[in-house]
Amino acid sequence: MVVSDFFASRWVQRPEHVADDDGGGLPAGFRAGATAAGLKPNGARDVGLLVCDGEDACSAARFTRSGVLAAPVVLTQQHTHLDRLRVVVANSGNANAATGRHGLDEAARVQRAAAVAAGVDADAVAVASTGVIGVPLDGRAIVSALERLGTALHPRGDEEFAQAIMTTDAFEKRAALTVQLPSGPVRLTAQAKGAGMIEPAFATMLCFVQTDAALEPATADLLLGVCVKRSFDRISVDGQLSTNDTAILMCSGSSGVQVAPESEDELRLGEALDALLRMLALLIVRDGEGAKRVGRIVVRGGDAENVERAARAVANSPLVKTALHGADPNWGRIAQAVGAALRDTAPLPLDIAIEGIGVCASGAAVGHDEDALRAAATGLEIDYEVGLPGIGAKTEIFFSDLSHEYVTINAEYTT
Repeated sequence: MVVSDFFASRWVQRPEHVADDDGGGLPAGFRAGATAAGLKPNGARDVGLLVCDGEDACSAARFTRSGVLAAPVVLTQQHTHLDRLRVVVANSGNANAATGRHGLDEAARVQRAAAVAAGVDADAVAVASTGVIGVPLDGRAIVSALERLGTALHPRGDEEFAQAIMTTDAFEKRAALTVQLPSGPVRLTAQAKGAGMIEPAFATMLCFVQTDAALEPATADLLLGVCVKRSFDRISVDGQLSTNDTAILMCSGSSGVQVAPESEDELRLGEALDALLRMLALLIVRDGEGAKRVGRIVVRGGDAENVERAARAVANSPLVKTALHGADPNWGRIAQAVGAALRDTAPLPLDIAIEGIGVCASGAAVGHDEDALRAAATGLEIDYEVGLPGIGAKTEIFFSDLSHEYVTINAEYTT
């Protein structure tokens, strides 16, 4: 996925004031780099370091809501100033999750080493990990890598950083954008990873976002929170919530463009961040560990809770996902998933459409052009719509299909 083709889905519209920055590189005030610490058996980059040099920098963060939190998540949540983060150190190849006291000690060791490499206090360093759960982390290997990396950071290190956080990802997920605000232009970049163990319950992956706009911490927190709910909270690959999910927004302020609360600048920057994160979320679903097609389920009705339950049931149904993979418009599986999610509601007068072609109305099959339906189901992006009784509530979830390759990848993940 090349940067210039970033907005490559009909479901995410590029705001008029946002342009791809084909030159790439990080916004002013940021440096990054990556190296190999030996955590991955193939010798690939597995440790990345991202540093914000802005004197008035601010940040915001969101984390997984899993009941089993990885050590780096615990450490970052409890021992950093989440609104004043200056450094992110991230590794792949080992999740450092379910590793007890040893895991916390090793995460703290990595945090201190990153602080030294960047010349900041340890409480300004966020630690993130991704990889196999339950394997003790050798923090000393990462410390040695950081000693080499500290002097090798550069403004165009975002590509290396993106590579260093990949696990089963088939491609890098990153972007560089220019955003024209009323007060002046700013830049917005991001690097993300994720392909499996993806289910909405917030981040479902690692994502790091940088801008040279100047924000108040409360503004950064508001924008990240709202945009996460419309992006990473709306995707599913396999219905599995990770132990390590982390999303961090860092603002260097180096552009000199001040984004005041409740201003037109805030609105425009929020629109750009929303589009950026929604497209990254779609790329994660599109990767999907062997995925071939992406589905979007939109559910409308009068009860917000039922609408959400129905959408998640369809997105996580193995029967729906395998039908999506095989381009089989078997809408009976959608009806079954909704019915299973909304028990004891019979007779449920649901409506179902696939790519705008109505197949079910008020709970009963309706006539349609079967050839047109089958042709529509062969696309790479497939729209499903479900209508429930009442009006007022609406939700959407993006989900991947379920392929033979997904089973192979996860059957052999640690062997």
